[in-house]
Amino acid sequence: MKSLEELAAIRERARRQVELRDKGAAKRVVVGMATSGIAAGARTVLRAVVDEVSDRGLSDVVVSQSGAVSRGGLEPVVEVELPGREIITYVHVQPEMVPRIVEESLVGGEPVEEYTLSFYERQNS
Repeated sequence: MKSLEELAAIRERARRQVELRDKGAAKRVVVGMATSGIAAGARTVLRAVVDEVSDRGLSDVVVSQSGAVSRGGLEPVVEVELPGREIITYVHVQPEMVPRIVEESLVGGEPVEEYTLSFYERQNS
């Protein structure tokens, strides 16, 4: 059985996660949640993004999901939208990559080059 304090903490965390998905913000993270993305682990990546953004208290970021956001075979795919910048597309994203993506892209405003679609394409052409 959970204590009242534990239940209150769970409720507050859930409330913050819902806020992150619902409010308008300057920065946006979109996780591809098509069937192939889910099979590749996109649910875990989405949870990692929501948790990282929430834990850092980044109130200017919206986290959402969509169907396929890129061509197949690159899942999980995460897109980061920053004001006045081109969309940054990250491919083959794993939960352990999320803190660096949040730190460098959402906080610092710069892509993590070696995680991007453009880097992947250069390496595999």
